[in-house]
Amino acid sequence: MGARVAPPVTAGASGPRRALATFWATAANRRVLLLVVLLPLFGQTFHYMKDLKPLWALSKAFPILSLPLALPVLTRLRLPLVLTWLFVFVWLVLVSSFIGIFTFDQNFLAGLTAQVKLLPMLYAFSFLGLLLIVRPTARELTCVFFVWAALTFAAVVLLWAFAPQSWYVSSIAYGDAPLLSTDDRGNRIRMPMYFGMIALFAFHRQFLKRGDWRFGVLVAATLAVLVGIIRTRSVVLASVATLATVTFVAAPPRWRAVAVLGIALAALVLLQVPYVRSAFNTSSASGFDVRQVTADKAIAFLGDRPLRWLFGVGTITSLDPGGLAKFFNHYFFLGDISWLGVVFEFGLIGAGLFVLLLARTWLFARTIRRSFDTASLGGLQDYVLFTAIQSPLYSTMTLQPGEIALIAASFVYLAIVLRDAGVDGARVGRTTGA
Repeated sequence: MGARVAPPVTAGASGPRRALATFWATAANRRVLLLVVLLPLFGQTFHYMKDLKPLWALSKAFPILSLPLALPVLTRLRLPLVLTWLFVFVWLVLVSSFIGIFTFDQNFLAGLTAQVKLLPMLYAFSFLGLLLIVRPTARELTCVFFVWAALTFAAVVLLWAFAPQSWYVSSIAYGDAPLLSTDDRGNRIRMPMYFGMIALFAFHRQFLKRGDWRFGVLVAATLAVLVGIIRTRSVVLASVATLATVTFVAAPPRWRAVAVLGIALAALVLLQVPYVRSAFNTSSASGFDVRQVTADKAIAFLGDRPLRWLFGVGTITSLDPGGLAKFFNHYFFLGDISWLGVVFEFGLIGAGLFVLLLARTWLFARTIRRSFDTASLGGLQDYVLFTAIQSPLYSTMTLQPGEIALIAASFVYLAIVLRDAGVDGARVGRTTGA
């Protein structure tokens, strides 16, 4: 079969039309554009943004809609990480749904609906399948992450600068998370920062590697957005802790002491910000008492039954209008108690499986980066570390598992590219476009 030739652009075509046709005629541009369109859905950007109902609904359905993309994965043998993700997904969904039959007097199918939040774990397969179909280079793949990081920061700054005060919601129903809200922290923008955090960690890697002050400015500017506009305590604290950890491990010896000192000073400054400091506040004003009651009731429900602690008690179907509050006479949101909530629902075995996914994904990313390394890939790996550090305050692995699944799929795809190319580490960067 002959090579595919792009259709010619006629001389009479208008300027924008001609530019668009020229752009689309390049295979690399087509690959990048397709990934730009789909990446935020795989990254769960709109998964909790009820303000944008069409995109929110599409995001909820996307794990199932995108599942046919996983078919190319089935033709590949001995793929790293894939079997681990598949085993963990099947265990968590089936075991928890089965146990919920006895705990909450619901049928098995109803129990399955309670595990909808885990469906984005399937992105480990569907996004990998998409990459195998599109075949982007490593440079193109990481470029798409940065495109969405730039769009995220642009949207945040524009909303902060131009959104009228009337757009900020002051009365928030329990369980809701409006994009724009105002509370004791001031005006907040709850923009999903998945891509922005990856960019932050990549900027930090570049700064450590090159010592270029411009990347230091980008790190500082990104932190300023997180602290001054996003105002999410777990994100701020975990990002600083991640930067400090990576600095200590990855900085050149001559920079290490200075860099760690800088991070320590930044942490001290952050702790002077009232809402950041309130993360350690145990008063009722901080909402700690609600979480404490939830934790006490969860521990009492698990009781002294070893099987409950080991396998969890499942969770009630989301179709039940009363939810868990019906059983506990109290607002009962498992995300508020993080790892205890994971143990409540999936048991110590389930919590261990989540830890296994984080550890295996991080270690596999480190293995790939030993063959060839870029700051962008370092940013992806550091986000896995960030998720682990943040987990005592926010359970990403149960609320947004697609984020880590996306990173796992990206590194597995790079491993496939390297294996298919059959090149050594010195030639990897040229082969993959890194």
